[in-house]
Amino acid sequence: MYVPFENLPEDSKIWIYQSNRKFSDAEFLEIETDVKSFLDSWEAHSVSLESSYQLKYNRFIIIAVNQEVQAATGCSIDKSVQFIQKLEQKYNVDLLDKMNVTFKNGEHIAHKSLIDFKKMAKEKAVTENTIVFNNLVNNIEEFNESWEVPAMDSWHSRFF
Repeated sequence: MYVPFENLPEDSKIWIYQSNRKFSDAEFLEIETDVKSFLDSWEAHSVSLESSYQLKYNRFIIIAVNQEVQAATGCSIDKSVQFIQKLEQKYNVDLLDKMNVTFKNGEHIAHKSLIDFKKMAKEKAVTENTIVFNNLVNNIEEFNESWEVPAMDSWHSRFF
């Protein structure tokens, strides 16, 4: 069951999917419709999951679930991954590859392989002050505090 993102408690579990390319505005509108429709019917053990989403920077799909009402279980998580895989096919993008880094490069959002990001750090093309997206955050509280941070404040710091 879809609820507004701001209505979910801060300890709600989140999953962040980053695209290897920027979506067009028209694609993002379609994705928003698809995500909301999926969440309206998402359930675990025949109980609706109180869930929501955010779409950011035409690149990120963030899905959240209130685990206090009903926890997402193996089967329900599998259904969400299958949904994301359908989006990957529909838009010819990669949303599940965790071996990529997304960061701010001036006003633009850059997406690089982990290997390329390491090289950029070594060459000082990115620094510990570069704003990165820490997609390893686990809940809304961490998302609000630690998702969009200087590299020195996330796991990316090991490259500097």
